Amino acid sequence: MPETTRRPPRAARLLRRTLRGLPPKRFDTRHRPALEVPAEDGTVLLTDHHLPVGPGPFPTVLLRSPYGRGFPWMPLYGLALAEQGFHVVIQSCRGTGGSGGEFRPWRDERADGLATVEWLRGQPWFDGRLGTIGPSYLGYVQWALAADPPPELRAMVVHNGVHDLYGFFRTGGAPGAPGVFQLENALIASVGLLHFQHGFGALMRAAARLQRHLRAATRGLPLRQAYTAGTGRPVPFLAEAMDHPEPGDPYWHGADLAAVARRTSVPTALVTGWWDVQLGQTLGQWERLGEAGVPRSLLVGPWTHTSTLGPGLPETFRESLAWLRAHLADDPSELRAAPVRVHTGEGWRELAEWPPPGKELLLHLDGERLSPEARPGAEPLRLRAVPDRPVPSVGGALLSQQAGPRRVDAPGRHEAVLSLDGEPFDGPVRLLGPVSLELLVDSGHLDLYARLCEVDPRGQAVHLTDGVVRLTPGTDRPDRVTLTLNPAARRIAAGHRLRLQLGPAPHPRYARNPGTGESDTTATRLVPARATVHPGSVLRVTVEHPDGS
Repeated sequence: MPETTRRPPRAARLLRRTLRGLPPKRFDTRHRPALEVPAEDGTVLLTDHHLPVGPGPFPTVLLRSPYGRGFPWMPLYGLALAEQGFHVVIQSCRGTGGSGGEFRPWRDERADGLATVEWLRGQPWFDGRLGTIGPSYLGYVQWALAADPPPELRAMVVHNGVHDLYGFFRTGGAPGAPGVFQLENALIASVGLLHFQHGFGALMRAAARLQRHLRAATRGLPLRQAYTAGTGRPVPFLAEAMDHPEPGDPYWHGADLAAVARRTSVPTALVTGWWDVQLGQTLGQWERLGEAGVPRSLLVGPWTHTSTLGPGLPETFRESLAWLRAHLADDPSELRAAPVRVHTGEGWRELAEWPPPGKELLLHLDGERLSPEARPGAEPLRLRAVPDRPVPSVGGALLSQQAGPRRVDAPGRHEAVLSLDGEPFDGPVRLLGPVSLELLVDSGHLDLYARLCEVDPRGQAVHLTDGVVRLTPGTDRPDRVTLTLNPAARRIAAGHRLRLQLGPAPHPRYARNPGTGESDTTATRLVPARATVHPGSVLRVTVEHPDGS
């Protein structure tokens, strides 16, 4: 055993013991901290090496992180995977965690990843079998490495991973046009990037500051200046995202790695949750991996972005470990037979594909109802957005504590929200697949939000899924607009019904649309806006075939 190794830090060992539901330890582990790995330009990238104590050889798993190398990565991946017989290399991205250089989201990840693999080739313990793992931005760096994959890369495990950073900041825009700015998630992610690397205490203090000053940070005008009330100081990458709202802006060149999944040859396991902020991107990766014809797996649990590695850890770790053993250690014994596993609210289902074959349930937007039949003479739906009285954010794909399948009775009673109820179901119905709205609409400058809820016989509504689309004034005739909600997987009990809530995009989840046509981050005034949803608009929900196929 090399003399430079030591026991993992005591705090990491104690935290590892708190991780319940993981498989029994196979090996003791050692630790080599703060190794200096040279990037192509000579920048030093600090790297920790966790290794199993045993004869080996052992394959290697690489994590590259802008959130430091300690909590939670050291106990969660470093120790837990090394105990299972893997060398685990955890590296701080440039400009973070003590690494040299400047952190510039997406621009250096491919080159720095390849330089790290070159360094691995010179290590006596590296046997040429390499996998990658990690969540969120740690997923992005995996796609960056796979863009020009080294021959040693045999497997990827992407948890809640982003591949398109513009799509993280903005969503729901027309092709080539700015989307809706995902304000609260952007602020929380920025605080994480700034402070996570300095330890859990620093992160908690920064998060508390953001919460105390959230109203000032999200309601001040212009938003481009007001946001610093929450972060405490300017955040260059957040300010730049605000300054470049157009998806085709040269600023975003190279930020979207969607095409990598379409041409990769690296077997890839995807893990996400029904209320993860990256669910849509993960399902896009799944689809493109299918086009590439490479081995792939998909796990979708009842999780948010953070709970995937919290309450969901036993399931997520088991999935990840099986994939790494199958493709790095030639041991497929723990792989499940079906490539897709999803949680439906009543338990796990294994499927041959996603989305599975299903039946489309078509519901017409008819006054205050969702009706299976179009009613002649139905009145249009009219809504009015008043930016000074925004709809509150509750439930759905958030990074805040309000995420997930929350009760949403209160937002449904907001003056700007329309609620349309379907009839109670005579028997149980299983939603399983895509959900969308086909709207015939004319509008001012308004961001239209749709939430699908399950309502029980007592009238309590629970969030199922949602989506948003940016509307702009068009011609004198109503426009056909598709509002895509996230897919749903849920058993709706007999006597329960569906409810569609329509209204302005909730705040502070989304920046307020100023109603003037100006950018939502630089506008200095707000005006109300109206929208009319005309008869002929329909909700499309995928339900399972009666025979369960």
